Amino acid sequence: MAQELSIMELDQRITYCQGVLSRIPRSHPDYTACIYRLATSRSKRYLLSKQKEDLDKSIVHYTEAIFLPPSWGFYLNVVQVFFRLVFSLLYRSMRFKQPEDVKCVVEYLRYLRGLPLDTFDVSHKVVTESLVDALSIQVDLEADGTGDIEEMMILCQELLTCHSSEKYPTDAINAFTIAILRKEEKVEPLDGVIQFLRDALKICPPDFDQVPLGLAATLKIRYEKNYSNDDYDEAMTLLESVIASSPQFQIQASGLAANLVCMRASFYPNPEYLEEAISRFRTLLGSSSRDNDLHTRGMASLAWMRLENFGLTEALQDARYSASEVASLASFSALSTFDEVDAVRAAYPMAVVEEKIRNLRELISKIPSGNSNHDTHIKDLVDWYRTKFSRTNDITDLEEVIKCRRILLASADTSHLLGFLPARSLGFDLYMAFKCSNKMEYLDESITVHRCVLEMQSAQPFRFGVVQQLVVSLSQRIALLRHRQDLNEIMKLFSLGINDKFTKVPDRFGFSCAWAFIARMARHPSVSVAYEKAMSLMQSSLVSAPTLQIQHGQLVAMRGLCDKMPLDYASYQIEMGQFTQAIETLEQGRALLWSEMRGLRNSMDQLFRFNSPLATKLAVINKDLESLTMSVTPSGTIEISDGGSQIDGMDPFGHLVVKQRKLLEERDALVSQIQELPGFGDFLKTPSFETIRFAASHGPVVIINHSKWRSDILILLRDSPPFLIPTTNDFYRLANELKDRLVVARKEGLDSDKYKRALRSVLEGLYNLVGEPVIDKLHTLGVPEQSRIWWCPTSVFCSLPLHAMGPIPSNDGVKRYFSDLYIPSYTPTLSALIESRKPSPKTSYEPSLLLVANPDESLPGAFGEMEIIQSLKSRLPVATLCGKNATPAGVVEGLRHHGFAHFVCHGKLETGKPFDASFKLYEDERLTLLDIVRSQLPAAEFAFLAACHTAELTDDSIADEGLHLTAAVQYCGFRSVVGTMWEMADIDGCEIAENFYKSMFSENGQGIPYHLRSARALRDATRKMRRKKGMTLERWVNFVHYGA
Repeated sequence: MAQELSIMELDQRITYCQGVLSRIPRSHPDYTACIYRLATSRSKRYLLSKQKEDLDKSIVHYTEAIFLPPSWGFYLNVVQVFFRLVFSLLYRSMRFKQPEDVKCVVEYLRYLRGLPLDTFDVSHKVVTESLVDALSIQVDLEADGTGDIEEMMILCQELLTCHSSEKYPTDAINAFTIAILRKEEKVEPLDGVIQFLRDALKICPPDFDQVPLGLAATLKIRYEKNYSNDDYDEAMTLLESVIASSPQFQIQASGLAANLVCMRASFYPNPEYLEEAISRFRTLLGSSSRDNDLHTRGMASLAWMRLENFGLTEALQDARYSASEVASLASFSALSTFDEVDAVRAAYPMAVVEEKIRNLRELISKIPSGNSNHDTHIKDLVDWYRTKFSRTNDITDLEEVIKCRRILLASADTSHLLGFLPARSLGFDLYMAFKCSNKMEYLDESITVHRCVLEMQSAQPFRFGVVQQLVVSLSQRIALLRHRQDLNEIMKLFSLGINDKFTKVPDRFGFSCAWAFIARMARHPSVSVAYEKAMSLMQSSLVSAPTLQIQHGQLVAMRGLCDKMPLDYASYQIEMGQFTQAIETLEQGRALLWSEMRGLRNSMDQLFRFNSPLATKLAVINKDLESLTMSVTPSGTIEISDGGSQIDGMDPFGHLVVKQRKLLEERDALVSQIQELPGFGDFLKTPSFETIRFAASHGPVVIINHSKWRSDILILLRDSPPFLIPTTNDFYRLANELKDRLVVARKEGLDSDKYKRALRSVLEGLYNLVGEPVIDKLHTLGVPEQSRIWWCPTSVFCSLPLHAMGPIPSNDGVKRYFSDLYIPSYTPTLSALIESRKPSPKTSYEPSLLLVANPDESLPGAFGEMEIIQSLKSRLPVATLCGKNATPAGVVEGLRHHGFAHFVCHGKLETGKPFDASFKLYEDERLTLLDIVRSQLPAAEFAFLAACHTAELTDDSIADEGLHLTAAVQYCGFRSVVGTMWEMADIDGCEIAENFYKSMFSENGQGIPYHLRSARALRDATRKMRRKKGMTLERWVNFVHYGA
């Protein structure tokens, strides 16, 4: 093996050759051999010195050698010399990135491939591999490179074909994959490249990770275009393999994987996709410096998405920034409105703005179109003209913006990921021009442009905003021209928008509500379809959040839609004469959280008898889902175990989201399987009217629907169709006024004269609005007085004392209220009432009572009330939890062993946090609503909650959700519950308890279950309170009965 020469030895050889050449003519027989030797020496010297001068002179000498005649003793032919020249040019193009060199190399190598190289003793494989290298460099240096990549693919396919007899072409394949990674958006033909790399992967050496990396990159490119989950899954599998097996490419593969999951999280609103993206970026940031600005901004953007999705400030720690920093970093998105940048420009004086515009126009005039700087300056000009327009509101400024937008659109590549943006921006600016000028041609063109955007493949993940704008624009045109075809197009757009898989469910829900509103206003036949979609999406929006608290937060965020839409739909059905469907709608659209949780505790006795394995599987999933749904405490601490399943970089909340989505998928599949069984077609489906009408099996249920469209009162009887009580046109307004009057007056204090007057007028107003027509209808229907009546109110009526309406006019001058004529109870839903009447799993048991008390100096009457409850020992066993024994855990455990419960303590509300509503126990420990919901007490019968606010909704809560302590106690198993609508007077505890239990245990109730006696017992007790001298309205009206 020849020993490599040193630079000194090569210098001696070069000096020698130069000396010989200076002494002999070009025609000398040794001249050609000497010049070639000088060229190779210079070439070898370059490999050691890396000096461009050596390479340049080598190329000159090789070129000269080609044009010299062959000489004696010179063993190379002209093709071989030419190839050496090409090789030197290739070296120079690789090292110094000279585009002219690359073009020459590519041209020369293509020429060489057309020769019979074997006759010249030149390797066809080496020439082909060199051409792949040259094309790879050309791809890097040129703006396009599409054709070069296709040619490289063909050449690599040729090399692979020869692989069976020669070594695997690792260098060529490596050059090809590098070109792909550098020019991702220019890879064409994409499908062909992917198939080639799949073929190359099948036969490549096991440690050659460039092929799977290149294939993953091309699959990512195609995923950007077609959003196929198959491409995503294949790419991620390849990247996972590289990350696990290749330290050399681990960081690159991790970055590509993080980019891919981030892209999927941006395209699709699935919560688990976002959590996987966050975990990937966290891992990536942990393995590299924080100074990687792209990764840091990516993490910030993802953290902001989590904050928007779930409202969790804890998510910000993932980005290692504060909320304001994350908001700032996340604004880098190409789809952002650049409000911050606009604000900076807006701070400039108008003279500076106009100067910027003049300078840019002059600069643009000097740059030819097609130049990349040309479009950049055009974009800057757009921004400055928009800044000027924001101040002047001059249509000529906006027209300049539109001219620039047209130029940008003409040069836009709409196949690029964000290639739709120029057209989208033009369409919006045209709409703004219409708003500014009222010129119809602007509106027409805006509509046309937006229609074109909808057809662009690159716009698919972002088309929801385009659809929204089109609806707005077409609505404007309808208002002016009244074209029916525009209305039909709007309805099709609504259908397109609400079914858009790239849009978050809450946004689609809001859009479906807009559809229902516009369709109803226009009397379009799609009204029912729109409402049905809205009902479905409202329920789906809940399961996109993993915990009860977050679900409630999403409902609050959708306030104005989720609390009104079901009532509006029911009003429409009533208008159409569809009373039974209206009742089904109201049942489906109220108490969504309670209904969701009740679905996880549904009885499966029949399923266990029919198919025990399926029932067992579902029971396990339901239990896991319930535990997960209630897994976050009010402080935000994650309490659920991840079951040993770990995902690198994923925090506890991420695990919770991923596990919830997996359980939901498993549950949906299992429920679908069960519904295929004979007799189980309606399993876990929304209850039909034939089912929920059983709520009226023990007496009428009065349903009040409070809708701005029309308000109605429905009376549900067990064996009759629903009966309608029409209301006056001002019913909706008057009900709101009653609620507002009570709320405003309550701020003055329950003991204030203003509140007393307000409550009195509200009770009178309720009687006129609701009580009188209901009582008249009950008389007409033959419902005898002193019958049980259940109120199932909606909206503002959930906070109004319907049970105490009055006084009712009479001839004898005696004040009577609704509860004097009928025995009233409340129920949040019909299903809850039906559930409260189901037989106890215990066939027989001796009732016992648990007294939970926490008396203090602010509750002096509590001791007397406790004595009254403890005196019941003559009738039933009484256990007491008081003082240090009254802990949250102790109370929950005690409730499991007693059918009755009586609470004597403070009740607390937390504004905007219904799950933090609580009973104050020993040393200020709290038994929260969430603690109560977690417990399951199937043998419980009756509870008296003698504490403040136990049936009161927290401020900023959704009325129809019924999230208060009384409903929670009923949900966990108690069949009947007494609660309070507001603050309870301490002095009333003794009297109400004594009279209540005296009535409940009287001989008049013989043979009637105790929980069914409780409503009459409360009515009797409050009637006695009223007779007491000095008794005020708010004290006896305060007590309400829920349940059976």
